[in-house]
Amino acid sequence: MNAPRIEIKVCGLTTPAAAMACVAAGVDSIGMVFHPTSPRNLTPAQAHKIASALPAGVAKVGVFVNQTADEILRMAAQAGLDTVQFHGAPVASLYESLANHGLHVVQKLCGSENRLLAQARLLPPAVGILVECGRGALPGGNGSPWNWGESSVLREIRSFAVAGGLDASNVAQALAVSGASGVDVSSGVEAAPGVKDLGKVTAFVAAVRASGACGGGQVFHSSRIQHSGSGTPGAYANSNAILPSKS
Repeated sequence: MNAPRIEIKVCGLTTPAAAMACVAAGVDSIGMVFHPTSPRNLTPAQAHKIASALPAGVAKVGVFVNQTADEILRMAAQAGLDTVQFHGAPVASLYESLANHGLHVVQKLCGSENRLLAQARLLPPAVGILVECGRGALPGGNGSPWNWGESSVLREIRSFAVAGGLDASNVAQALAVSGASGVDVSSGVEAAPGVKDLGKVTAFVAAVRASGACGGGQVFHSSRIQHSGSGTPGAYANSNAILPSKS
């Protein structure tokens, strides 16, 4: 039996063409940002064009920052999302509301080893965990590397993903020191904010697969999302194209 693969999420997609090229390169989950101050911010209508182009088995992840459950549900329905990645204080009632509407939830965590353990133990088992401790003006990793090994305390109790400062040159190290089951990248595969560089995407996917790391469970996919898990680069995989941003 094959060992579980590391989940790969590319975040901050702004066009259907870029999202489909990432999927063809072997990416498992596509992230779309709903945060007005982000250069990658989308309207629900723009996100819907991306989500509707994605094949079955690819998680359609919306990134939200401190929005209410009602706001998230409205935008998720309009965009056609199946997963919500939440950046904000953990809120049990929010998880319950989103789950009741069929959405998988991933909670972003950050903190010292003891704090991470305490936070993770309070989360419902169905909630995925993303550990992202970069520093910067925007929510998220801001392209800043950090000590990914601090998250390794979680591997005995939960599957989780890491993000923040990742690129093709360091993702193998991040996986080795953290024991994460997934990785999430945005600026590390870009030519400019919101403009993905397919050469960097392809190199990132190759570095993850060459690392020899194995996933311990799904983070961005719920049990109801049938993950294809092929990881086979498609027609775009050898391209070095810089993919256009939203118009």
